[in-house]
Amino acid sequence: MDWTASPWFLAFAGLSAGFVLGFVTRANHFCTMSALERYWYAGDSRGLRTWVLAAAAALIATQTLQALGWVDTASSFYVRSDFAWIGAIAGGIAFGFGMALVGTCGFGALVRLGGGSLRSLIVLLVLGLAAMSTQKGLIAQARVALSDAYALDLSPMGGQSLGAIASFWSGSDVSLAVAAVVAGGMLVWIFSDSSYRRHTGSIVTGLIVGLVIAFGWSATTYASQHSFDVVQIEAGSFVVPIADTMLQVVTFTGVLPDYGVGLVIGVVAGAAACALWKRDVRWEACDDARELGRHLTGGVLMGVGGVLAMGCTIGQGVTGISALAISAPFAVISIFIGARMGLAYLIEGSPLEAFGSIRRQPAE
Repeated sequence: MDWTASPWFLAFAGLSAGFVLGFVTRANHFCTMSALERYWYAGDSRGLRTWVLAAAAALIATQTLQALGWVDTASSFYVRSDFAWIGAIAGGIAFGFGMALVGTCGFGALVRLGGGSLRSLIVLLVLGLAAMSTQKGLIAQARVALSDAYALDLSPMGGQSLGAIASFWSGSDVSLAVAAVVAGGMLVWIFSDSSYRRHTGSIVTGLIVGLVIAFGWSATTYASQHSFDVVQIEAGSFVVPIADTMLQVVTFTGVLPDYGVGLVIGVVAGAAACALWKRDVRWEACDDARELGRHLTGGVLMGVGGVLAMGCTIGQGVTGISALAISAPFAVISIFIGARMGLAYLIEGSPLEAFGSIRRQPAE
């Protein structure tokens, strides 16, 4: 029997990809929030360069597969014709602030949960509920009125892919050239630091994360071409899929788990396997009500903000960039601004300090 024809193909593909992501990122301490904090407060850019390398690797692999006809990012929601710029900016800031309050993003919370963090379990439950409400519930009414209603229609240009827009204005298909320029610029910055070039583990981690995202594009594209059902073409995001996973756990409507649900479960399983292998399982809970309140607030902000921005640090920061979505830089920069404001609030006493000078200390 051809296992790719199975209705469980997407779930198992996501489970496999998520397992690799969870194992590798926990083993090598891949965390966007930690990377930003160390960059801003300790002058250590290694974690940030690894994250950018993941995006660059995903971009190169995805665009190459698309040129070969094995990936169809044009059918994904990342490059749909309507560009909700208000959601990308406001949602990104909210997500980033919430990420700072929690100390990690939705993806990081899944990795921590695999190691025994009950705080992360609380965050994920709240994030999932907030994402559901923002996508389909009461908060969705405000989202439609305040963000979607002001979206820019880019259908005359072929959607909101940077490659499509550049091709529209140039009169010829320059998508690969645009991808090469963007990826080249990222790689130049990544490897401009000679010390980073010696960190093989970090480089391998970034490459694996990027290639897993490209695998997601190819798996869901393949399924969409061989299935009679409607398949959402995706690669990796950790906001709405967390909500979908919660729904799959508590109810069953006859719809089988998709790639995103498999990915979420796989990340927890992979992180748990790594924690067991390293004997690094530690049961952790909130120390007091104040810490619990901070995690609850952060979960809400990430759930609402992630839906508004159509992604998270992985969803927009790696997956969105791999599709050359113009929403990606808006969302990512906004997430960084929100995270800086959140850190300023926690460390310096006021989010307004984020707009002052960043006092860096020498890296250890």
